[in-house]
Amino acid sequence: MSIAITGTGSYIPTLTITNKDFNKHEFLNLDGSTFKHTNEVIIEKFKAITGIEERRYASKEFTTSNLAFFAAEKAIESAQIEKETLDYIIVAHNFGDLVHGQTQGDTLPSLATRVKHQLQIKNPKCVAYDLIFGCPGWLEGMIQANAFIKSGIANKCLVIGAETLSRVVDDYDRDSMIYSDGAGAAIIERTNKGGEIIAHESGTYAMDEANYLFFGNTYNKSQEDNTYYIKMFGRKIYEFAVTHVPKAMASCLDKSGIKIDEVKKIFIHQANEKMDEAIVKRFYKLYDKEIPEGIMPMSISKLGNSSVATIPTLFDLIKQGKIENQEVKKGDVVIFASVGAGMNVNAMIYRI
Repeated sequence: MSIAITGTGSYIPTLTITNKDFNKHEFLNLDGSTFKHTNEVIIEKFKAITGIEERRYASKEFTTSNLAFFAAEKAIESAQIEKETLDYIIVAHNFGDLVHGQTQGDTLPSLATRVKHQLQIKNPKCVAYDLIFGCPGWLEGMIQANAFIKSGIANKCLVIGAETLSRVVDDYDRDSMIYSDGAGAAIIERTNKGGEIIAHESGTYAMDEANYLFFGNTYNKSQEDNTYYIKMFGRKIYEFAVTHVPKAMASCLDKSGIKIDEVKKIFIHQANEKMDEAIVKRFYKLYDKEIPEGIMPMSISKLGNSSVATIPTLFDLIKQGKIENQEVKKGDVVIFASVGAGMNVNAMIYRI
């Protein structure tokens, strides 16, 4: 018996927003001044750095917990389990349920409780709670679920990552083009069907790095707007990520006893294409290796950055054969890795 992922599911919102949809936005600098370049130039440079061509936004009638529920249903069906046998429902998010047009998140009751309610699970011993850990939240939820099962506290857990970042962005901030909505879920349980969590690694850097991502005011100084929006120091995050994530991945791999040549895929948080490429390149450089072709599947060009949802969504899409020229087979060793607000990093070595 091993602890493994036995089912996955994802929800991709139906509203597609292309880069061209930002042509009429008024982008401003931090001090409220205008950019020297036209929107066409700004968007072209944005795509060259992030790799994002389009992103998905949730329909107005759906909240984050709705998206989480949609992904959860698919994961339960995929695992072929009885939902009443779940011991834990862990929902990773950052901003709670957001009503379209408002940026104040609603977390009462917890999103996990709302998902349990929507699933109509009657068993009171199925414990539901939320996890806020920045973009690495889903992966940290998987690490917690693994610990619950390993210790005998649980046998079966549902871990979900869901977010509606489109509802916490400042339209005057060019970084608003990065963010998107979505949800991904996984069932993790003790099983004899194959699959195994081999090792994991987590860390929080909260001295100089704590406020690299934060809530701040709009860049439009002429507006009387007391609303807070997601903000970040992009360059500092890039430098932090390419320094610390490769080390976390290497520490995790070394702990696992797996050789780097055995790794078939790296499922990395879809934050920024150039940053992800730099992270993986530095990871292989630690072993004096070149990056193998096709090692890093990407979904960011079409789905954008949906925070906690990117890794479980990408993993589910590849399992379904929906990412061109990418697949995983039974027995493959893969790495999950993420970085985000906190600043937090984590990694996991997993055998399919």
